[in-house]
Amino acid sequence: MELTIRPIRREEFPLLADFLYDAIYRSDPSSPLLRQIVEHPSLRIYIADFGTLPDDRCLVAQAEGHVVGMVWVRCIRAYGYIGEGIPEFVLSVAAPCRGQGIGTRLMREMLQRLSAAGYPEASLSVQRRNPAVRLYRRLGFRTVKRTLEEYIMACDLRDTDSAVANRTAGTE
Repeated sequence: MELTIRPIRREEFPLLADFLYDAIYRSDPSSPLLRQIVEHPSLRIYIADFGTLPDDRCLVAQAEGHVVGMVWVRCIRAYGYIGEGIPEFVLSVAAPCRGQGIGTRLMREMLQRLSAAGYPEASLSVQRRNPAVRLYRRLGFRTVKRTLEEYIMACDLRDTDSAVANRTAGTE
């Protein structure tokens, strides 16, 4: 599968809600959530009026003409908040495309772009049982806070020449 990583197009903004829904980790996939959950204020903040905040950035993974993954960041006070001006990640890959390195490629590209733009750190929130925790650790994220169900993780982006290069090099 040929994969292209590129910035989101304005006409694709409505896909953010679908990918946000898919990003919600469920340890039991047979127990579906109502799609309206993305309208809850604690989740809606990740997509509401996307593109209007100066730090809104989104990359999509496209294969065979379809968006199969997204990574986006916003500087917001949400689940992964660690400080003012620190972008928080959301990563989502379509279920049939998981396990193929798409999430890794999206994260690496966004980390490089954030570092080049001068952001000192980036953060995210992840369920403790979510297998993506391993990916985030491999990319240099460290746990800065634990709750009963989640890790709040941060990645130092300041040492761009060595840290980001080392994090983003390697194989799947």
